[in-house]
Amino acid sequence: MTKTELKGFLDAKVRQYEHPKFLESDPLLIPHRFAKKEDIEISAFLTATIAWGNRKSIINNATRLMELMDNAPFDFVSGHQETDLEKLSGFVHRTFNGRDASFFIESLRNIYENHGGLETVFAKNRQDAFLQSAISSFKKTFFELPHPTRTQKHVSDPLKGSAAKRINMFLRWMVRPNATGVDFGLWKSIGTERLSCPLDVHSGNVARKLKLLKRKQNDAKALAELDNNLRKLDPIDPVKYDFALFGLGVFEKF
Repeated sequence: MTKTELKGFLDAKVRQYEHPKFLESDPLLIPHRFAKKEDIEISAFLTATIAWGNRKSIINNATRLMELMDNAPFDFVSGHQETDLEKLSGFVHRTFNGRDASFFIESLRNIYENHGGLETVFAKNRQDAFLQSAISSFKKTFFELPHPTRTQKHVSDPLKGSAAKRINMFLRWMVRPNATGVDFGLWKSIGTERLSCPLDVHSGNVARKLKLLKRKQNDAKALAELDNNLRKLDPIDPVKYDFALFGLGVFEKF
């Protein structure tokens, strides 16, 4: 397949899968239940954090987490008392438990009260062409409060070799425009050209079959390789191809 043919093929798949019907079985439907910017950000960040494993289970557990926060995530984050966190104690999604959830709530309050909110923290490194160093910097800020050591594993660091799939997915949700009713386009301080593909087993396998990726591991080096090749197809909005790669892998078993 020539570069022109590949671009045409993937652009068609983007149009097919970047559609509101995509939300019916995707964790992204959780933040779409909210209208206020901060509610969307917090629900999206928490949902992305637990977005591994069975998608139905992710949606069910993210729904439960929002219910435990009275379906008002920003109000819960900003106004919670220590006793309010007790109801999170029984929450579990795979290795993410109530102790992790409680710290996430405390850290998010610190970010909104003392750092200007999630967008401000991620937008600090404006000079970088990509957002991977911004993600690493975000992790430092996120864990500046005393925290359980075990909780650190739930926020990836690209500068330590991770593809940081879940945070890159969250950033896609926040930054890419809402033209098709899927992503939100809430964050105007970060351009789509800086986004990286949420690299997972599905998008990685399809990318390899399409010769967009040679590296076998789904790590930071593989992400850099995939980013480079997707930017050759669309330097302004390379991460739109996440829809094509994921859709081909999950729905078409490409």
